[in-house]
Amino acid sequence: MPTVAPDTAADANLAERLAARLRQQIAAGELAPGQRLPEQSLSDSLGVSRNTLREAFRMLTRDGLVTHAPNRGVCVAVPSIASIIDIYRVRRLIECQALAQAYPRHPAKKRMRTAVEAAMARRTATDWPGVGTANMDFHMAVVELADSERLNGMFKPILAELRLAFGMLQDAEFLHAPYVDMNVKILELTEAGRYAEAAAALQDYLVHSERIVLAVYARRLAETGAPG
Repeated sequence: MPTVAPDTAADANLAERLAARLRQQIAAGELAPGQRLPEQSLSDSLGVSRNTLREAFRMLTRDGLVTHAPNRGVCVAVPSIASIIDIYRVRRLIECQALAQAYPRHPAKKRMRTAVEAAMARRTATDWPGVGTANMDFHMAVVELADSERLNGMFKPILAELRLAFGMLQDAEFLHAPYVDMNVKILELTEAGRYAEAAAALQDYLVHSERIVLAVYARRLAETGAPG
């Protein structure tokens, strides 16, 4: 895919906003792994130039969220098993540390509660993709406890890539249902100021989640014949 530099600073800012919008759609499960992103129709529907869209694609390619396939154009990426392992390694390093060293009055604790309450409401409505989105919001709030804009910016594409892996598994209830109550437990420990215990619970949670995702993902790749 050719790289086309934006003509002006305004074009660059527009490309960044467009990349953020597409990244959010991926994180919300609105764009599926392997889905084609046709350049002409997207530029028309989004009201941006093709050069701006290409620059946004370049940013998302750097994040591992889109790929350029011969004869297919730009597609939403399909994560590999190696990338999933790496995602969970990074999550344990960032999330557990952020939780262990959380500032007691940090406003991100309120966002953790909002995300938990949203997940419980979505579970009651049996909206399992909605539960998944609320779960992403919960983990983003955990990272925000570190009070680092650099970490926040780095973590958003990691969550979006993780959502792509979830999208390959095709069983949102199996994938998300067990973690609603786990998030409640972590939230309660955090609100009680028991940060070391909350971080340890999150460590166990992420290890468990990684094992489940890798096992199901490996079976899914075997069924589809896709490379891992």
